Amino acid sequence: MSALTWAVAAVVTDDTGRVLLCQQGRGARRYALPGGRLRPAEGPVRAALRDIRAETGWDIELTDLVGVYQLTGPPGETAAGRAGPLPDVLVHVFRARAAGIRPATDPPPGCRLSWHSPEALPEVVTPLTRAAVTDATAGRSGVLRDVPWGPGTVASAALPAARPAAEGRPATDRLPGNR
Repeated sequence: MSALTWAVAAVVTDDTGRVLLCQQGRGARRYALPGGRLRPAEGPVRAALRDIRAETGWDIELTDLVGVYQLTGPPGETAAGRAGPLPDVLVHVFRARAAGIRPATDPPPGCRLSWHSPEALPEVVTPLTRAAVTDATAGRSGVLRDVPWGPGTVASAALPAARPAAEGRPATDRLPGNR
């Protein structure tokens, strides 16, 4: 296992049910959920509120936890521009609503924001985005899922359905380590 990075993201919806996505950088970059990394001694809820406002300008209301997603690359895979293997990233993904009808502040440059119907996401979304939006719009909570990431991942690949919660246990897909 490589270094573990803790992060947060949210499936932010508006009153019509559209999902807020961010396309970072220039060119044909993939769309992703807004979010970011946790700071030292910061919890996931505080990080989600802070990171999403900083990235998008929107104040949000977190409604619940969709799930915890582990982004993993094949052992030893090195991404372009990296000296070592891809890190494992553990992402707390929340379900959230936009507070208000417009952003509280202007978003910083570098993130092109757009609203999308969950049924018609852009073709070029990150695997985490596709999995989390699918789970959130299906009403799932407490999902545990491994999501492959890396340059060879196809964003439109079919996702295995999360198993429904049973006897008070959260819905799961593949638990980390159970490949």
